[in-house]
Amino acid sequence: MSRYQPPLTLTTRILALIAEISEQIGQLSAMDDRRQTPQLRRSNRIRTIQASLAIENNTLSIEQVTAVLAGQRVLGLPREIQEVRNAFTAYESMPQWQPSSRSDLLQAHELLMRGLIDDCGQLRRAGVGIYRGEKLVHMAPPPSRVGHLMDDLLAWLAASDWHPLITSCVFHYEFEFIHPFADGNGRMGRLWQTLILSQWRPVLAYLPVEAVIREQQDDYYAALSAADQLAESTPFVEFMLRALSLALLEAARSEPVTDQVTDQVTDQVAKLLWALDGSGPLKVSELMTEVGLAHKATFRANYLKPALAADLIEMTNPESPNSPAQRYRLTGLGKQTAARSRSV
Repeated sequence: MSRYQPPLTLTTRILALIAEISEQIGQLSAMDDRRQTPQLRRSNRIRTIQASLAIENNTLSIEQVTAVLAGQRVLGLPREIQEVRNAFTAYESMPQWQPSSRSDLLQAHELLMRGLIDDCGQLRRAGVGIYRGEKLVHMAPPPSRVGHLMDDLLAWLAASDWHPLITSCVFHYEFEFIHPFADGNGRMGRLWQTLILSQWRPVLAYLPVEAVIREQQDDYYAALSAADQLAESTPFVEFMLRALSLALLEAARSEPVTDQVTDQVTDQVAKLLWALDGSGPLKVSELMTEVGLAHKATFRANYLKPALAADLIEMTNPESPNSPAQRYRLTGLGKQTAARSRSV
């Protein structure tokens, strides 16, 4: 049994979030299997990858990530395209790994960082500091201690009888504190937390919690810093549990709508998707011409709004919905749905 115990104060907030998340997971698991389609799982996996890489300054959009994974040519930096391919391979390999295995952890890093750094799959051999801009926010332990620290952390993970929700968050924080690799520590920490959670509840393997973290990126880093200052993971555990709860809430709200439109898209929405498929972004007037409609209210009610609500299309300028220059384009899910509806 591991002698190491990561410092943590169990707060009433943590206990309340665990109860809330457990109830949300029960509700999500109780949903019929029809809502857990391969298409939906792939869509969520793509959102996970895009968001986790965006946190690390990858600029590829959801649509570009979808295109890369579909084998299509994408105008983007070769490194960013490689990051996407690597991340998809790593997430798809999760079922074969044990969270407490050092060799599995190294293999995951090798997959995640292949072709990006020279020492992928190897613990770092140099000191490293984490900066936000020009400010040093964390000096990681020296390389001579990394191996021992990781062995202690993995041994604790194997023996811990804490709730998996807490264990996964604590591991994530401790991993980021040690910073065991020369690069890729952020995406590895998020991947490994997902692995831990997926072995507790399989439905969490496809939960795009990284998308919530991406939206609250400043708070994510602030929680890491607060935990550093307190010398315990409590602030970070609270942040991550809130992020998990928000991701579950979003999943429960979005799945029925998304899957309903994907599986049984209306004729009107299908026409709209086909009009956008293969073309650049179009204005409302151009779309109306393409689908053969002259009445704007009918078009908005039966074509535009349902497609927007189902995340099949998106605005090119969402900050100004009523802009005269506003155009609409397919999302990654919209492209998949257009292809599926054509084959029916």
